[in-house]
Amino acid sequence: MGDSMSFRVGDTVKCKVVGIQTYGVFVEIGSEYSGLIHISEISKKFVNNITDYVTINEIIYAKVLEIDHWNKQVKLSIKNINYRGNVKTTKVHETPHGFEELRKSLPIFIKNKLNEYISRERT
Repeated sequence: MGDSMSFRVGDTVKCKVVGIQTYGVFVEIGSEYSGLIHISEISKKFVNNITDYVTINEIIYAKVLEIDHWNKQVKLSIKNINYRGNVKTTKVHETPHGFEELRKSLPIFIKNKLNEYISRERT
C-alpha cells in the first residue's frame, strides 16, 4: 500500500489515526502517505466531537477522495462506509442469467415511478 500505484480515487484504504484536530482526523496510509479526513467527511450527522468516532492509533478504513502524489497527501472520507469493519471489495460476476432480474424489474420500477410523478403533478 506504500507506493503511488497501490490505490486510486474511489478505493477504500486501511489507515492509522495519528492525530485529531477540531477540523478533522489525520491518518497514515502505509509508510509513505498521510491523509486528512475533514470533519465534513466523518458523518452525515452533525459531528460535535470527533473522538466519538475515532481514537488515536486506531486502525480504520477510509474512502479515497483525492490524491496528491507529489506531496504524498490524501483526502479521505469515512462517511457512508463501515470504517471500523474489514471492508472487502467484491466484484460482481455475471452469471449465465446475466442481468435478467434487472431486465424483468426495470419496466415495473419505471411504471411505478411514472405513476408517482403523474399523481404528484395532478395535485
